[in-house]
Amino acid sequence: MGEIRVAVLGASGWMGRVHSMAFQTFPHFFGTGGGTARIVALVDRDPARGAELALRVPGARILTDWREAVADPEVDLVDICLPDNLHHPVAKAALLAGKHVFCEKPLADTAAEARELADLARQRGLVTRVGHAFPRNPVHDLAKEIITSGEIGEVTLFKGCQHVDMFGDPMAPMMWRADGRLAPTGIVGDTGSHVFSFMEFLVGRVSSLVADNLIVTPRRPVVAGSVLGAEAVGGAGEWADVTNPDATHVMCRFENGAAGIADFSRVATGRKFRQGYEVYGTRGSILYDYDEVNRLRVYSGADPVGRRGYRAIDVGPEHPNYAAFLPLPNFALGYNETKIIEAAEVVRSVVTGVPAWPTFETGHHICQIVDAVMESSRRRAWVDIV
Repeated sequence: MGEIRVAVLGASGWMGRVHSMAFQTFPHFFGTGGGTARIVALVDRDPARGAELALRVPGARILTDWREAVADPEVDLVDICLPDNLHHPVAKAALLAGKHVFCEKPLADTAAEARELADLARQRGLVTRVGHAFPRNPVHDLAKEIITSGEIGEVTLFKGCQHVDMFGDPMAPMMWRADGRLAPTGIVGDTGSHVFSFMEFLVGRVSSLVADNLIVTPRRPVVAGSVLGAEAVGGAGEWADVTNPDATHVMCRFENGAAGIADFSRVATGRKFRQGYEVYGTRGSILYDYDEVNRLRVYSGADPVGRRGYRAIDVGPEHPNYAAFLPLPNFALGYNETKIIEAAEVVRSVVTGVPAWPTFETGHHICQIVDAVMESSRRRAWVDIV
């Protein structure tokens, strides 16, 4: 099975467009040796968008009900780019129908739901993938290589953050991401899960944590058709309550004994996109900042006294996932490129039957962290993850 037939659900949204692009273009960069993808169905509940979707992916069936795509015998892989509350029921239906599943994060609203999906996939021998794309930037493979090799010694502390200002203005309009019915965990599942994916990828499993969730702006104006990045409005008539967290602060412990600190928000006024981490070890440390998207800063205690300091390493074509796009270092791979890497890896996994990080098992642990954050903030106490 060299060609994987894909159905993209939520096809007209931002993430659906990104995924569609990635499946269509990855062979241009990675070749066809790991398989190819053909999008056979695009799903969007609004029939008015059908004509435009048909132009984007000629030959694909345009559907308004995800159930049709899940039941279609021509579909091998179901790609879920829907609001958070639909991830579990749609993924479950797809797995029961014998489909491989690629689901955007967070995998589910609760760890129990994620556990059910991971178990179901394992029982049926199906390939799964969660859309934690940021760690697929080759710079993080280098960070993991340095940590795993012991170059910075035993990891003692991880610090991570991700902040945006999409809701920094109190008059920024309401959208589904701030609605607890559609996104029960708010910023914790939306942005926090990105930070948690770095923690899982670089350091390991979290064993306990304490967290504080905040709703900074309790009500927002309602604007019909509002989407991510919409302009703030004035003189709004209708208002809606924000019913999930805007920002969160976390302290945690890892199973390997390291400590962790993380914070993330959608109300960081002026921060268009801030992401970074620091990993400290007994013999060195690593710093990463998304503003230098393919650059890692590494400190080694093995350097001579008086010569110690952070050195900048620009990831380049010595890393295969970088070389697929560019022949020179420091040309900068962005978010869309990480999604193309993801699509190539997903298709390769389906073709070979060999799973690649992060699978639904990883997604389950990250959902456990999200659950623990919500419980800890509610109880105002430390919570263990088992």
